[in-house]
Amino acid sequence: MPSTQPTEFERAVLPHLDAAVTLARYLLRDPADAEDAVQEACLRALRYFPGFRGGEGRAWLLRIVRNTCYTWRRRRRADPATASFDDELPEGALAGESPEEALILAAGADALHAAIHRLPDEFREVIVLRELEGLSYREIGEVTGVPVGTVMSRLSRARGRLREALDPTPTEAA
Repeated sequence: MPSTQPTEFERAVLPHLDAAVTLARYLLRDPADAEDAVQEACLRALRYFPGFRGGEGRAWLLRIVRNTCYTWRRRRRADPATASFDDELPEGALAGESPEEALILAAGADALHAAIHRLPDEFREVIVLRELEGLSYREIGEVTGVPVGTVMSRLSRARGRLREALDPTPTEAA
């Protein structure tokens, strides 16, 4: 009879599948491709798990997902301007919200989602990893393969671009 105890791989990787799918969706801009890429990344992670040195499984898995997504895009020659439908965006009003409030919130979420998708890859990935997945600067550096200072710089620039994209009042030159 097989053991029902989770393996080391399952303990290190499976808790981070949602983060992997989130990152893949933002990098590939297509939910179906993202799920396929995460599946491929998990197979790679399983294959290379004997070389895993312990530590934070999330950063290790997300680096594999990131690399898989970039390989996936090169293979598929995906058009970076392609918009995709995201069924994860808010759909209806929460308890206590009026339909108008729900519409305003959904419009804000749509605008933010679209602004994130318009960011260049290096900015989009750090925003997703920091703001949506809550990784530390060090962990983001591990995932992206860049120094912490570069992570901080990219985050600053990404946040600035998001502010500009979402600001309804354009600034005038004095």
